[in-house]
Amino acid sequence: MFGGAKQHMTITLGPELEAALNDLARKQGLSPDALAVKVLSQHLLDIPGAIEPNDDWERRLLGFAIPCGVSLSNEDLDREKMYDR
Repeated sequence: MFGGAKQHMTITLGPELEAALNDLARKQGLSPDALAVKVLSQHLLDIPGAIEPNDDWERRLLGFAIPCGVSLSNEDLDREKMYDR
């Protein structure tokens, strides 16, 4: 998982929290386990989160995005500099 072997843990949730987790996971198209790991990682490991889609259209649009590493600066994309070798 995050730099180590997977560990299994059982967490007992109250009915209200379990229902909220299941509902949000369904809305985000995730399993409840995956959502719990995502939320815990963001809060406990201080990992910057991705953009959270507000609806199905945004979820599909973000699904097309491919992580390609770092973005080039505007200076690196300058037409004149592109041909400097």
